[in-house]
Amino acid sequence: MIDLKLLRDDPDLLRASQRVRGESSEKVDTLLAADASRREAVARFEGLRAEQKQLGKQMPKATGDERAALLARTKTLSDDVKAAQTAVTAAEEALRAAQLAVPNLVEEGVPPGGEDDYVVLRQVGQRPDLDDPRDHLELGEALRAIDVERGVKVSGSRFYFLTGLGAMLQLGLLNLAIQQAAAYGFTAVIPPVLVKPEVMQGTGFLGEHATEVYRLEADDMYLVGTSEVPLAGYHAGEILDDLAEPRRYAGWSSCFRREAGSYGKDTRGIVRVHQFDKVEMFSYCRPEQARDEHGRLLAWEEEMLAKVEIPYRVIDVAAGDLGTSAARKFDCEAWIPSQGRYRELTSTSNCTTFQARRLNIRYRDERGHTQIAATLNGTLATTRWITAILENHQQPDGSVKVPTALQAYVGTDVLKPR
Repeated sequence: MIDLKLLRDDPDLLRASQRVRGESSEKVDTLLAADASRREAVARFEGLRAEQKQLGKQMPKATGDERAALLARTKTLSDDVKAAQTAVTAAEEALRAAQLAVPNLVEEGVPPGGEDDYVVLRQVGQRPDLDDPRDHLELGEALRAIDVERGVKVSGSRFYFLTGLGAMLQLGLLNLAIQQAAAYGFTAVIPPVLVKPEVMQGTGFLGEHATEVYRLEADDMYLVGTSEVPLAGYHAGEILDDLAEPRRYAGWSSCFRREAGSYGKDTRGIVRVHQFDKVEMFSYCRPEQARDEHGRLLAWEEEMLAKVEIPYRVIDVAAGDLGTSAARKFDCEAWIPSQGRYRELTSTSNCTTFQARRLNIRYRDERGHTQIAATLNGTLATTRWITAILENHQQPDGSVKVPTALQAYVGTDVLKPR
Protein backbone atom coordinates (compact mmCIF):
# COMPACT_ATOMS: atom_id res chain seq x y z
CA MET A 1 0.00 0.00 0.00
CA ILE A 2 1.33 3.40 -1.00
CA ASP A 3 2.25 5.96 1.67
CA LEU A 4 -0.33 8.76 1.30
CA LYS A 5 2.15 11.37 2.51
CA LEU A 6 4.49 10.39 -0.33
CA LEU A 7 1.55 10.55 -2.72
CA ARG A 8 0.69 14.11 -1.68
CA ASP A 9 4.30 15.32 -1.55
CA ASP A 10 5.55 13.80 -4.82
CA PRO A 11 2.84 12.27 -7.04
CA ASP A 12 5.17 12.55 -10.05
CA LEU A 13 7.51 10.03 -8.43
CA LEU A 14 4.67 7.50 -8.36
CA ARG A 15 3.62 8.37 -11.90
CA ALA A 16 7.20 7.74 -13.06
CA SER A 17 7.21 4.39 -11.22
CA GLN A 18 4.04 3.38 -13.05
CA ARG A 19 5.57 4.28 -16.41
CA VAL A 20 8.71 2.24 -15.65
CA ARG A 21 6.44 -0.70 -14.87
CA GLY A 22 4.71 -0.20 -18.20
CA GLU A 23 1.44 0.72 -16.49
CA SER A 24 -0.82 3.74 -16.72
CA SER A 25 -0.31 6.62 -14.30
CA GLU A 26 -4.08 7.09 -14.16
CA LYS A 27 -4.19 4.91 -11.05
CA VAL A 28 -2.08 7.52 -9.27
CA ASP A 29 -4.48 10.27 -10.33
CA THR A 30 -7.42 8.17 -9.13
CA LEU A 31 -5.69 7.69 -5.78
CA LEU A 32 -5.00 11.42 -5.48
CA ALA A 33 -8.66 12.19 -6.13
CA ALA A 34 -9.81 9.53 -3.64
CA ASP A 35 -7.48 10.91 -0.99
CA ALA A 36 -8.78 14.45 -1.54
CA SER A 37 -12.40 13.25 -1.42
CA ARG A 38 -11.83 11.41 1.83
CA ARG A 39 -10.18 14.40 3.48
CA GLU A 40 -13.03 16.62 2.32
CA ALA A 41 -15.62 14.14 3.65
CA VAL A 42 -13.84 13.87 7.01
CA ALA A 43 -13.58 17.67 7.30
CA ARG A 44 -17.30 18.06 6.62
CA PHE A 45 -18.20 15.35 9.14
CA GLU A 46 -15.96 16.82 11.83
CA GLY A 47 -17.35 20.31 11.19
CA LEU A 48 -20.92 19.11 11.58
CA ARG A 49 -20.03 17.11 14.69
CA ALA A 50 -18.39 20.18 16.23
CA GLU A 51 -21.52 22.23 15.54
CA GLN A 52 -23.66 19.44 17.01
CA LYS A 53 -21.62 19.48 20.22
CA GLN A 54 -21.83 23.26 20.42
CA LEU A 55 -25.63 23.17 20.08
CA GLY A 56 -25.74 20.58 22.83
CA LYS A 57 -23.99 23.04 25.14
CA GLN A 58 -26.36 25.89 24.19
CA MET A 59 -29.58 23.91 24.58
CA PRO A 60 -29.83 23.90 28.44
CA LYS A 61 -29.60 27.72 28.57
CA ALA A 62 -32.00 28.47 25.68
CA THR A 63 -35.65 29.40 26.13
CA GLY A 64 -38.64 30.29 23.96
CA ASP A 65 -38.07 30.91 20.28
CA GLU A 66 -34.34 30.45 20.62
CA ARG A 67 -34.85 26.97 22.06
CA ALA A 68 -37.34 26.10 19.31
CA ALA A 69 -34.85 27.23 16.65
CA LEU A 70 -32.07 25.19 18.30
CA LEU A 71 -34.29 22.11 18.42
CA ALA A 72 -35.13 22.47 14.73
CA ARG A 73 -31.46 22.93 13.83
CA THR A 74 -30.49 19.96 16.04
CA LYS A 75 -32.91 17.69 14.18
CA THR A 76 -31.64 18.84 10.77
CA LEU A 77 -28.07 18.61 11.96
CA SER A 78 -28.57 15.05 13.20
CA ASP A 79 -29.61 13.99 9.71
CA ASP A 80 -26.67 15.89 8.20
CA VAL A 81 -24.21 14.19 10.58
CA LYS A 82 -25.52 10.73 9.69
CA ALA A 83 -25.26 11.51 5.98
CA ALA A 84 -21.75 12.91 6.46
CA GLN A 85 -20.70 9.81 8.40
CA THR A 86 -22.02 7.59 5.60
CA ALA A 87 -20.09 9.73 3.10
CA VAL A 88 -16.89 9.27 5.15
CA THR A 89 -17.33 5.49 5.15
CA ALA A 90 -17.87 5.45 1.39
CA ALA A 91 -14.88 7.76 0.83
CA GLU A 92 -12.65 5.54 2.99
CA GLU A 93 -13.70 2.44 1.05
CA ALA A 94 -13.00 4.21 -2.25
CA LEU A 95 -9.61 5.35 -0.94
CA ARG A 96 -8.63 1.83 0.15
CA ALA A 97 -9.69 0.41 -3.22
CA ALA A 98 -7.60 3.08 -4.98
CA GLN A 99 -4.61 2.37 -2.72
CA LEU A 100 -4.80 -1.36 -3.34
CA ALA A 101 -4.78 -0.73 -7.10
CA VAL A 102 -1.38 1.02 -7.10
CA PRO A 103 1.68 -1.30 -6.94
CA ASN A 104 4.76 -0.57 -4.90
CA LEU A 105 7.08 2.28 -5.79
CA VAL A 106 9.92 0.89 -7.91
CA GLU A 107 13.39 1.26 -6.41
CA GLU A 108 15.81 3.55 -8.21
CA GLY A 109 18.01 1.62 -10.65
CA VAL A 110 15.52 -1.11 -11.55
CA PRO A 111 15.63 -1.88 -15.30
CA PRO A 112 12.57 -0.58 -17.16
CA GLY A 113 10.47 -2.88 -19.32
CA GLY A 114 8.86 -6.30 -19.09
CA GLU A 115 9.70 -9.96 -18.56
CA ASP A 116 12.50 -10.07 -21.17
CA ASP A 117 14.16 -6.79 -20.17
CA TYR A 118 16.10 -8.07 -17.14
CA VAL A 119 19.78 -7.26 -16.68
CA VAL A 120 22.28 -10.08 -16.06
CA LEU A 121 24.45 -9.09 -13.09
CA ARG A 122 26.79 -12.11 -13.09
CA GLN A 123 27.22 -15.73 -14.11
CA VAL A 124 28.67 -18.21 -11.62
CA GLY A 125 29.97 -21.75 -12.07
CA GLN A 126 31.02 -23.94 -14.96
CA ARG A 127 28.34 -25.43 -17.21
CA PRO A 128 28.75 -29.20 -17.61
CA ASP A 129 30.11 -30.43 -20.94
CA LEU A 130 27.38 -32.84 -22.06
CA ASP A 131 27.04 -34.07 -25.64
CA ASP A 132 23.46 -35.33 -25.39
CA PRO A 133 22.01 -34.39 -21.98
CA ARG A 134 18.98 -36.23 -20.69
CA ASP A 135 16.26 -34.08 -19.15
CA HIS A 136 15.34 -34.32 -15.48
CA LEU A 137 12.22 -36.42 -16.12
CA GLU A 138 14.06 -39.07 -18.12
CA LEU A 139 16.72 -39.20 -15.41
CA GLY A 140 14.18 -39.17 -12.60
CA GLU A 141 12.10 -41.97 -14.08
CA ALA A 142 15.17 -44.15 -14.62
CA LEU A 143 16.17 -43.53 -11.00
CA ARG A 144 12.59 -44.21 -9.88
CA ALA A 145 12.77 -40.80 -8.22
CA ILE A 146 9.95 -39.04 -10.11
CA ASP A 147 6.61 -40.54 -11.13
CA VAL A 148 4.54 -38.10 -13.16
CA GLU A 149 2.29 -40.75 -14.74
CA ARG A 150 0.82 -41.80 -11.40
CA GLY A 151 0.66 -38.19 -10.25
CA VAL A 152 -1.59 -37.44 -13.21
CA LYS A 153 -3.65 -40.56 -12.52
CA VAL A 154 -4.26 -39.54 -8.91
CA SER A 155 -4.54 -35.75 -9.14
CA GLY A 156 -4.45 -34.60 -12.78
CA SER A 157 -1.99 -32.66 -14.91
CA ARG A 158 1.00 -30.93 -13.31
CA PHE A 159 1.02 -33.29 -10.32
CA TYR A 160 3.66 -35.92 -9.55
CA PHE A 161 5.08 -38.28 -6.95
CA LEU A 162 8.62 -38.01 -5.61
CA THR A 163 9.60 -41.55 -4.65
CA GLY A 164 12.61 -43.22 -3.07
CA LEU A 165 15.73 -41.26 -3.86
CA GLY A 166 13.63 -38.39 -5.23
CA ALA A 167 11.90 -37.96 -1.89
CA MET A 168 15.21 -38.26 -0.05
CA LEU A 169 16.77 -35.68 -2.35
CA GLN A 170 14.01 -33.14 -1.65
CA LEU A 171 14.05 -33.75 2.09
CA GLY A 172 17.83 -33.41 2.13
CA LEU A 173 17.72 -30.21 0.09
CA LEU A 174 15.13 -28.57 2.32
CA ASN A 175 16.86 -29.74 5.50
CA LEU A 176 20.13 -28.29 4.23
CA ALA A 177 18.34 -24.99 3.55
CA ILE A 178 16.66 -24.81 6.95
CA GLN A 179 19.93 -25.60 8.71
CA GLN A 180 21.75 -22.88 6.80
CA ALA A 181 19.01 -20.41 7.70
CA ALA A 182 19.16 -21.38 11.38
CA ALA A 183 22.94 -20.93 11.35
CA TYR A 184 22.41 -17.31 10.27
CA GLY A 185 19.91 -16.61 13.02
CA PHE A 186 16.63 -17.31 11.25
CA THR A 187 13.81 -18.77 13.32
CA ALA A 188 12.59 -21.96 11.64
CA VAL A 189 8.81 -21.98 11.08
CA ILE A 190 6.32 -24.50 9.74
CA PRO A 191 3.35 -22.21 9.01
CA PRO A 192 -0.29 -22.89 8.11
CA VAL A 193 -0.84 -23.09 4.37
CA LEU A 194 -4.47 -21.91 4.51
CA VAL A 195 -4.89 -18.20 5.18
CA LYS A 196 -7.67 -15.64 5.49
CA PRO A 197 -8.48 -13.28 2.59
CA GLU A 198 -7.10 -10.23 4.41
CA VAL A 199 -3.70 -11.88 4.76
CA MET A 200 -3.58 -12.94 1.12
CA GLN A 201 -4.64 -9.46 0.04
CA GLY A 202 -2.21 -7.83 2.45
CA THR A 203 0.75 -9.51 0.77
CA GLY A 204 -0.41 -8.41 -2.68
CA PHE A 205 -1.48 -11.76 -4.16
CA LEU A 206 -5.13 -10.93 -4.83
CA GLY A 207 -4.44 -8.33 -7.48
CA GLU A 208 -2.87 -9.28 -10.78
CA HIS A 209 -1.93 -12.73 -9.36
CA ALA A 210 -5.40 -13.65 -8.11
CA THR A 211 -5.94 -16.19 -10.91
CA GLU A 212 -2.91 -18.16 -9.71
CA VAL A 213 -4.29 -18.65 -6.20
CA TYR A 214 -6.41 -21.59 -5.04
CA ARG A 215 -9.49 -20.48 -3.07
CA LEU A 216 -11.66 -22.70 -0.89
CA GLU A 217 -14.98 -20.97 -1.41
CA ALA A 218 -16.91 -22.88 1.26
CA ASP A 219 -14.48 -21.67 3.92
CA ASP A 220 -13.40 -18.35 2.35
CA MET A 221 -9.76 -19.38 2.73
CA TYR A 222 -6.80 -19.45 0.37
CA LEU A 223 -4.03 -21.99 -0.17
CA VAL A 224 -0.69 -20.20 -0.15
CA GLY A 225 1.68 -20.21 -3.11
CA THR A 226 4.57 -19.37 -0.80
CA SER A 227 5.12 -19.22 2.96
CA GLU A 228 5.84 -15.52 2.41
CA VAL A 229 2.09 -15.08 2.92
CA PRO A 230 1.65 -16.59 6.41
CA LEU A 231 5.02 -15.22 7.50
CA ALA A 232 3.94 -11.71 6.50
CA GLY A 233 0.69 -12.22 8.38
CA TYR A 234 2.54 -13.53 11.45
CA HIS A 235 3.00 -10.04 12.89
CA ALA A 236 -0.06 -8.40 11.29
CA GLY A 237 -1.58 -5.74 13.53
CA GLU A 238 1.42 -5.81 15.88
CA ILE A 239 4.02 -3.32 17.08
CA LEU A 240 7.50 -4.85 17.20
CA ASP A 241 9.32 -3.32 20.16
CA ASP A 242 12.82 -4.38 19.19
CA LEU A 243 13.72 -3.97 15.53
CA ALA A 244 17.20 -2.54 15.84
CA GLU A 245 18.27 -5.65 13.94
CA PRO A 246 16.18 -7.46 11.30
CA ARG A 247 13.81 -10.16 12.56
CA ARG A 248 14.18 -13.20 10.32
CA TYR A 249 12.09 -16.33 9.78
CA ALA A 250 12.59 -19.36 7.53
CA GLY A 251 9.31 -21.03 6.58
CA TRP A 252 9.09 -24.64 5.34
CA SER A 253 5.77 -25.32 3.67
CA SER A 254 3.96 -26.96 0.82
CA CYS A 255 2.91 -24.40 -1.78
CA PHE A 256 0.03 -24.41 -4.25
CA ARG A 257 -0.34 -22.53 -7.54
CA ARG A 258 -3.04 -22.82 -10.17
CA GLU A 259 -0.57 -21.89 -12.94
CA ALA A 260 -3.34 -20.02 -14.75
CA GLY A 261 -2.22 -18.80 -18.15
CA SER A 262 0.56 -21.39 -18.43
CA TYR A 263 -1.30 -23.76 -20.74
CA GLY A 264 1.22 -25.58 -22.93
CA LYS A 265 4.23 -24.24 -20.98
CA ASP A 266 6.59 -26.61 -19.17
CA THR A 267 4.15 -29.49 -19.29
CA ARG A 268 6.94 -32.07 -19.08
CA GLY A 269 8.36 -32.96 -15.70
CA ILE A 270 8.25 -30.93 -12.49
CA VAL A 271 9.33 -27.46 -13.59
CA ARG A 272 5.88 -25.84 -13.44
CA VAL A 273 3.51 -27.72 -11.14
CA HIS A 274 0.51 -27.13 -8.90
CA GLN A 275 2.11 -28.31 -5.65
CA PHE A 276 5.68 -28.17 -4.39
CA ASP A 277 7.66 -27.69 -1.18
CA LYS A 278 9.82 -24.70 -0.36
CA VAL A 279 11.94 -23.06 2.30
CA GLU A 280 11.35 -19.31 2.20
CA MET A 281 13.32 -16.63 4.03
CA PHE A 282 11.31 -13.70 5.39
CA SER A 283 12.65 -10.61 7.07
CA TYR A 284 11.15 -7.68 8.99
CA CYS A 285 13.40 -4.66 9.34
CA ARG A 286 13.49 -0.88 9.47
CA PRO A 287 13.00 0.78 6.06
CA GLU A 288 16.52 2.22 6.05
CA GLN A 289 17.92 -1.31 6.53
CA ALA A 290 15.93 -2.90 3.70
CA ARG A 291 18.36 -2.42 0.82
CA ASP A 292 21.27 -3.97 2.74
CA GLU A 293 19.03 -6.78 3.96
CA HIS A 294 18.04 -7.49 0.35
CA GLY A 295 21.71 -7.98 -0.52
CA ARG A 296 22.12 -10.40 2.37
CA LEU A 297 19.14 -12.52 1.30
CA LEU A 298 20.59 -12.77 -2.22
CA ALA A 299 23.98 -13.79 -0.80
CA TRP A 300 22.37 -16.57 1.25
CA GLU A 301 20.56 -17.84 -1.84
CA GLU A 302 23.85 -17.93 -3.74
CA GLU A 303 25.49 -19.78 -0.85
CA MET A 304 22.86 -22.52 -1.12
CA LEU A 305 23.34 -22.77 -4.89
CA ALA A 306 27.08 -23.14 -4.35
CA LYS A 307 26.46 -25.99 -1.89
CA VAL A 308 24.56 -28.00 -4.50
CA GLU A 309 27.18 -27.14 -7.14
CA ILE A 310 24.86 -25.70 -9.78
CA PRO A 311 25.96 -23.14 -12.40
CA TYR A 312 23.68 -20.12 -12.30
CA ARG A 313 23.30 -16.47 -13.12
CA VAL A 314 21.84 -13.55 -11.16
CA ILE A 315 19.42 -11.17 -12.89
CA ASP A 316 18.01 -7.81 -11.91
CA VAL A 317 14.32 -8.23 -12.75
CA ALA A 318 12.74 -5.49 -14.90
CA ALA A 319 10.07 -3.24 -13.40
CA GLY A 320 7.20 -4.70 -15.42
CA ASP A 321 7.91 -8.18 -14.03
CA LEU A 322 8.20 -7.25 -10.35
CA GLY A 323 4.65 -8.04 -9.30
CA THR A 324 2.52 -5.86 -7.08
CA SER A 325 4.51 -5.81 -3.85
CA ALA A 326 8.18 -5.74 -4.86
CA ALA A 327 10.19 -2.56 -5.25
CA ARG A 328 13.13 -4.60 -6.54
CA LYS A 329 13.70 -8.28 -7.24
CA PHE A 330 16.77 -10.40 -7.96
CA ASP A 331 16.42 -13.90 -9.41
CA CYS A 332 18.99 -16.67 -9.46
CA GLU A 333 18.55 -18.83 -12.57
CA ALA A 334 20.17 -22.26 -12.89
CA TRP A 335 21.60 -23.62 -16.11
CA ILE A 336 19.37 -26.43 -17.43
CA PRO A 337 21.43 -28.53 -19.90
CA SER A 338 18.51 -30.23 -21.67
CA GLN A 339 16.95 -26.84 -22.47
CA GLY A 340 20.20 -25.01 -23.15
CA ARG A 341 19.08 -22.03 -21.08
CA TYR A 342 18.79 -20.65 -17.57
CA ARG A 343 15.63 -21.13 -15.50
CA GLU A 344 14.60 -19.43 -12.27
CA LEU A 345 15.36 -21.27 -9.03
CA THR A 346 15.29 -18.45 -6.48
CA SER A 347 13.77 -15.00 -6.19
CA THR A 348 14.32 -12.37 -3.51
CA SER A 349 12.17 -9.24 -3.24
CA ASN A 350 12.44 -6.01 -1.29
CA CYS A 351 8.83 -5.06 -0.56
CA THR A 352 9.82 -1.96 1.47
CA THR A 353 6.84 -0.81 3.61
CA PHE A 354 4.22 -1.89 1.05
CA GLN A 355 3.03 -5.12 2.68
CA ALA A 356 3.51 -3.91 6.24
CA ARG A 357 1.35 -0.86 5.58
CA ARG A 358 -1.45 -3.12 4.34
CA LEU A 359 -1.07 -5.49 7.29
CA ASN A 360 -0.47 -2.74 9.88
CA ILE A 361 2.93 -4.02 11.01
CA ARG A 362 4.87 -1.37 12.92
CA TYR A 363 7.87 -1.02 15.19
CA ARG A 364 8.72 1.37 18.01
CA ASP A 365 11.74 3.59 17.38
CA GLU A 366 14.18 5.04 19.93
CA ARG A 367 11.83 7.97 20.68
CA GLY A 368 8.97 5.59 21.38
CA HIS A 369 7.19 6.54 18.14
CA THR A 370 5.60 3.86 15.95
CA GLN A 371 6.82 3.51 12.36
CA ILE A 372 5.89 1.20 9.47
CA ALA A 373 8.26 -1.77 9.11
CA ALA A 374 9.75 -3.09 5.86
CA THR A 375 9.41 -6.71 4.68
CA LEU A 376 11.59 -8.82 2.40
CA ASN A 377 11.49 -12.42 1.18
CA GLY A 378 13.72 -14.87 -0.63
CA THR A 379 13.68 -18.51 -1.78
CA LEU A 380 16.26 -20.74 -0.12
CA ALA A 381 15.30 -24.08 -1.72
CA THR A 382 12.35 -25.60 -3.53
CA THR A 383 11.28 -28.74 -5.37
CA ARG A 384 12.28 -27.21 -8.72
CA TRP A 385 15.93 -27.38 -7.66
CA ILE A 386 15.78 -31.15 -8.21
CA THR A 387 15.55 -30.54 -11.95
CA ALA A 388 18.81 -28.59 -11.98
CA ILE A 389 20.58 -31.02 -9.63
CA LEU A 390 19.70 -34.07 -11.74
CA GLU A 391 20.58 -32.49 -15.07
CA ASN A 392 23.83 -30.77 -14.08
CA HIS A 393 25.19 -33.78 -12.17
CA GLN A 394 24.16 -36.50 -14.64
CA GLN A 395 26.71 -39.02 -15.91
CA PRO A 396 26.86 -40.76 -19.33
CA ASP A 397 25.50 -44.02 -17.86
CA GLY A 398 22.36 -42.27 -16.52
CA SER A 399 23.56 -42.10 -12.93
CA VAL A 400 23.63 -38.79 -11.06
CA LYS A 401 26.34 -37.60 -8.68
CA VAL A 402 24.97 -36.29 -5.39
CA PRO A 403 26.45 -32.91 -4.40
CA THR A 404 28.77 -33.35 -1.41
CA ALA A 405 26.59 -31.20 0.86
CA LEU A 406 23.58 -33.50 0.25
CA GLN A 407 25.25 -36.89 0.53
CA ALA A 408 24.69 -37.28 4.26
CA TYR A 409 20.97 -36.60 3.80
CA VAL A 410 20.48 -38.83 0.76
CA GLY A 411 22.67 -41.65 2.06
CA THR A 412 24.80 -42.11 -1.07
CA ASP A 413 27.19 -40.23 -3.30
CA VAL A 414 25.66 -41.49 -6.57
CA LEU A 415 22.06 -42.06 -7.65
CA LYS A 416 21.96 -45.11 -9.94
CA PRO A 417 19.27 -46.23 -12.36
CA ARG A 418 17.29 -49.20 -11.10
